[in-house]
Amino acid sequence: MRASRVLGPALALLLAGAAAGWAQTDEEAARRRELEEVQRRARENREAAQRLKPQETQAIGQLRRSERQLSLTRRRLRDLTKRQRNLDLQLEVTRLDLQRNMQSLYAQRGRLSHRLREIYKFGPARELEFLLSTNSFAQLLTRWDFLIMLAEQDRQILNSVRDRKETVETLERRLEGHLDQVERTTRQTSSENKRLASQRQERATAVREIQTQRQAYESAANELERTARSIQQVLARLERRRREEAEARKSQGKPPAPYTGDFARAEGALEWPARGEVVGRFGPERNPRFPKVEILNNGIDIEVPIGTPVRSVAKGKVDYVSGDYGTYGQMVIINHGDSYYTLYAHLADIGVAVGQEVAAGATIGASGDTGSLKGPILHFEVRRGATALDPERWLR
Repeated sequence: MRASRVLGPALALLLAGAAAGWAQTDEEAARRRELEEVQRRARENREAAQRLKPQETQAIGQLRRSERQLSLTRRRLRDLTKRQRNLDLQLEVTRLDLQRNMQSLYAQRGRLSHRLREIYKFGPARELEFLLSTNSFAQLLTRWDFLIMLAEQDRQILNSVRDRKETVETLERRLEGHLDQVERTTRQTSSENKRLASQRQERATAVREIQTQRQAYESAANELERTARSIQQVLARLERRRREEAEARKSQGKPPAPYTGDFARAEGALEWPARGEVVGRFGPERNPRFPKVEILNNGIDIEVPIGTPVRSVAKGKVDYVSGDYGTYGQMVIINHGDSYYTLYAHLADIGVAVGQEVAAGATIGASGDTGSLKGPILHFEVRRGATALDPERWLR
């Protein structure tokens, strides 16, 4: 009886320990199965992402290549247009010179023809009679000097006609050369215009592909976010530099920059950088085709035709210029003092340089569609340091 009382509790403890061990083993197994399931899903997701990545990279890469080719073609067209203007100016100057020289040549030929007719009509006997009919030796010398002077004048007329004729011939050759250059430039401009049209079509195809394929659009959205984060870093660097320059001016006893202190007071009163319909507003944006894809818009998007003048909304200094800043395309950042900056993106042409001071309303470039998936737009941002502000609160 005593043994059973001793063995009973011991047996119960042994059974309880075994049950706890079994329960712990089952829990660990469940956790292992759960961990394995998570790892399997992560592995499948990574493999799916790897399979999709080439497609995404191909679509975005095609868009970037098209935009770079467009930018190069537009630059060549601008150079050709400038060359055409210079050639037209040179052509007009050459034509005017040729016209003046031709008139002068005709006048000198008329005088020379008159003298030759006189010489032919009277011959050398007239000059001899002119000399021998004098009443004194002094008169003879005077008439002799007059005849010499007349002969010299005839020689000068003859030389002048010859020189003028050579000048006219040179101008005619130059005019022909200018006309040839104008014709070549016209052909090159026509060829570049055809190339531009073809490249615009390629770009439109790339944009449509991105807009209609979810993976490609997600890739474009991710790249846009990466570009936006990169711009924040650029603005942070610009702000550090602005503060260092402000401290340096203060320590040297110099006044602050001339554009300091005005921007903050202009909230709600700034002129628009370009007039057009606002097709993208500040804050989160959802694509109507892919509503799950959300993109944070740090500014506003103004729909304007390519080539529309883009103006600075306030006076300031150009702190940053880029001819190809990813999804922002060609971009300008202007420092307005007191940590305020404005950003202008998707430009087709940039007309300012870093360090250049600009007045309010000054043209800084032309609108375009570089980096844009919305077509020809101007992307405009207002920043306080690296923090994005709603631009529509600042514009009148």
